[in-house]
Amino acid sequence: MTDDKSTMSSSVEEDSENIGILHADSSLEPYKDHFKYRLKRYLHQKKLIEEHEGSLEEFAKGYLKFGFNREEDGTLYREWAPAAQEAQIIGDFNGWDGSNHHMKKDQFGVWSIKIPDSGGNPAIPHNSRVKFRFKHSDGVWVDRIPAWIKYATVDPARFAAPYDGVYWDPPHSERYQFKYPRPPKPKAPRIYEAHVGMSSSEPRINSYREFADDILPRIRENNYNTVQLMAVMEHSYYASFGYHVTNFFAVSSRSGTPEDLKYLIDKAHSLGLHVLMDVVHSHASNNVTDGLNGFDVGQRSQESYFHIGDRGYHKLWDSRLFNYANWEVLRFLLSNLRWWLEEYKFDGFRFDGVTSMLYHHHGINMAFTGNYKEYFSEETDVDAVVYLMLANCLVHGILPDSTVIAEDVSGMPGLGRPVSEVGIGFDYRLAMAIPDKWIDYVKNKKDNEWSMKEISLNLTNRRYTEKCVAYAESHDQSIVGDKTIAFLLMDEEMYSSMSCLTDASPTIERGIALHKMIHFITMTLGGEGYLNFMGNEFGHPEWIDFPREGNGWSYEKCRRQWNLADTDHLRYKFMNAFDKAMNLLDDRFSFLASTKQIVSSTNNEDKVIVFERGDLVFVFNFHPENTYEGYKVGCDLPGKYRVALDSDAREFGGHGRVGHDADHFTSPEGIPGVPETNFNNRPNSFKILSPPRTCVVYYRVDESQEENKSANLGQVEETVAAADTDVNIPVESKVVGDKIEEDGDNY
Repeated sequence: MTDDKSTMSSSVEEDSENIGILHADSSLEPYKDHFKYRLKRYLHQKKLIEEHEGSLEEFAKGYLKFGFNREEDGTLYREWAPAAQEAQIIGDFNGWDGSNHHMKKDQFGVWSIKIPDSGGNPAIPHNSRVKFRFKHSDGVWVDRIPAWIKYATVDPARFAAPYDGVYWDPPHSERYQFKYPRPPKPKAPRIYEAHVGMSSSEPRINSYREFADDILPRIRENNYNTVQLMAVMEHSYYASFGYHVTNFFAVSSRSGTPEDLKYLIDKAHSLGLHVLMDVVHSHASNNVTDGLNGFDVGQRSQESYFHIGDRGYHKLWDSRLFNYANWEVLRFLLSNLRWWLEEYKFDGFRFDGVTSMLYHHHGINMAFTGNYKEYFSEETDVDAVVYLMLANCLVHGILPDSTVIAEDVSGMPGLGRPVSEVGIGFDYRLAMAIPDKWIDYVKNKKDNEWSMKEISLNLTNRRYTEKCVAYAESHDQSIVGDKTIAFLLMDEEMYSSMSCLTDASPTIERGIALHKMIHFITMTLGGEGYLNFMGNEFGHPEWIDFPREGNGWSYEKCRRQWNLADTDHLRYKFMNAFDKAMNLLDDRFSFLASTKQIVSSTNNEDKVIVFERGDLVFVFNFHPENTYEGYKVGCDLPGKYRVALDSDAREFGGHGRVGHDADHFTSPEGIPGVPETNFNNRPNSFKILSPPRTCVVYYRVDESQEENKSANLGQVEETVAAADTDVNIPVESKVVGDKIEEDGDNY
């Protein structure tokens, strides 16, 4: 594959000495040889691609070469199937008889055929069914869905019917035309994780267009800036949550057509929402009839998308594992990423199952302790690491403002550092240990057993300079057999005691209070981004149970009951309102994007955690009973502080015990610049009221701006007084943070 191996080798050797990640973490120095090998493999693979395909970006345009593509006078179809002995294209267009449509094979195992137009029209009509028919070595002919198919459907009237590939090439008049540009990349992602199919309030599968029109405005209203879509890639088994992909380039047909998905993404962009896709390149469905696994007919690993034997099978997931060293597999997966970015205008990806990709053991029966030997050894799958480096290089090259997130439980160092430093190149890693800790606390510990130090450590335990997306509970907890945080806290009383028309029971009082606190401290202390799964923002009760034989194929519990949050006399509205306020707080103060994060107190006796994020001061009182008056909290900057957000406010279902108009003036503590003489290592302090099971946030008042706003407010009041006396509109103004809020009509 190389014409001048000596030149390429010397260039790679020279580049492999520049390992930036070692400068960021000197404790990685003992593993320098591993990083040199990783870099050498990456540079060698990238140079090969550039030499034989022009560039990485061109290599990732495989969808213009493979699958179905229109040419001036016909339709060209290509398929990589080295083990096939003969091949045909069949479908509605030829009565499923391929005898007149035999394909030719080249030296790389690529089959091709050009089908001339008929009467000036494509021989294969738009939206007609097609399949790839081939004969393997034992002489048996099999029909498979083309690997690069853009759409696949199933006959809903036939139980367990196989999927059919669909040739999707709508006329220009029927193609969706994007109207809105991508919005600016947010400083920090506040992600709403959603499953389109189960987003309806009715017991049925929701559509892309209904989601766009009905659900996206709710997400925007709650001040999220990013939506992450699950289950977009076609998957024949609905209950797999979209993680057993059968057709990688096809949108899930249950919710609509490719044009419908484009409408959804365009609508999201019009609302200022970034859209991430849950991409599954860690494995593929074991389904032979409908999926990519149908191309594995016992050939060598070099001739297949997957490894052979045990290495090609994930025993826990019952799925196939890609051969990331294979040239055509790299083309397929990298092109898949580019396809979703360019054809559908996605703004980035959340890579599923990254831990399984990184290690030959796939994380099975592996308890990662943080010892670096666990990450850099013969157990590391360098083929997969190189693929992920190429993928991140490609995505960030095509779309510099993209966001790429890794679902990794191992915490591999360098996962979230740039490829230029010999990191793997992700922007964020999901902080997967956080929800596990909350499950343990809510399920197994009494309130007085909650350790403030352990909670704080769990939330802040992440690698310096590698960003994390924090989340309090995962979508897996919503599945039947498990419980969400709200359901764990309140259980059966969620069915009978959520009415505001009666006093809240102790269980409901505790449950709502802790639900707000758990999600908020996770957001504020757990990472540089935040994620919430659809419905958890208002404490959606019950569980998700996909239609299956055991429940009579019912959709009753595979939906979201939005009416619970919308009903004014139900307490779900309080959790939803607080979720909205949490996100708004970051909108106003950008604390998630701040690198300043200082925990000044984890008082286990008081059950209080105090910390600063940006210039905000956060006070969490987890004590079930104690109210602390005149409670001293440390802070960095001197001045006057006021309440920015209070979980005990009545609008959030609280008791309104904290005064929002009170000014809190700081006092100096100890000797400036000598932390050990300060209060909790902070140079200033102020005193507050802290009720039990509450969290209150304080912001520092910019008094110079306040004076200017007071002067401007006086001018406004004079203007109102001088206005026509027939117009009598009351205006009540109050300074909240850095802006004036007015009650009444605007002038």
